[in-house]
Amino acid sequence: MKYLFVLILFSGLIITPVFAQEPKNPSLIIDTIEVPSYEFNKILRDADIIQMEETHGVSWQVTIDNNLLYANPNGNAVLRIYDKDNPEKLVEIGMGAKPNEKFWIAVNTPKEGYVVVHSDLERGWSSSSKSIVSYTERAGLTVNNGARIVVSNLDIGVFKIGSYSVYGMESSTDPPAINSGSMVLEFISGDPAKNPIAFFPFYIAAAVGILVGILYLTKKRS
Repeated sequence: MKYLFVLILFSGLIITPVFAQEPKNPSLIIDTIEVPSYEFNKILRDADIIQMEETHGVSWQVTIDNNLLYANPNGNAVLRIYDKDNPEKLVEIGMGAKPNEKFWIAVNTPKEGYVVVHSDLERGWSSSSKSIVSYTERAGLTVNNGARIVVSNLDIGVFKIGSYSVYGMESSTDPPAINSGSMVLEFISGDPAKNPIAFFPFYIAAAVGILVGILYLTKKRS
């Protein structure tokens, strides 16, 4: 047991500096974008499609921090994210004004067309929490409205974020949807397979296991 204690202590000393100097995943991309209120006072056909400087693919997450002050109870704040290779493929997140705070998720694909996959007409989101849209090529699309998961592992095929747009008015004759504030979007993506030391802890665990076995056999023979 004395040898085992020394071994564990020694392995701990080795592992700690390694993780302290762990390099970042070279594929990691982080984009933080603040969308001003006036961008939402548009109808869909007038919305500007903004191209991302870098593509977010393989595994990505979009965090939505909605700090908008709505101008009327029928106003909306809608975010659309588009696939880089096929802009007809998109994910739409809609967030309505108080008091209802409706919340919906829709996807558009060339095969299925526009489909609403989730809709809450009341208390669908809260300004005190952030909504999160996440995706992996294996698990598909998952959406959390800040309180709970409302869409889980939806298969949308391969989806690489190449651009986005926002709008909030259904008709050009509608009153402005948003009065002030902003929506902060954080895009994070990366390929876990490109982390060179992703499996390092498993190698250490295996090595420790082998050494413990050797010590045990040596002690038994002695």
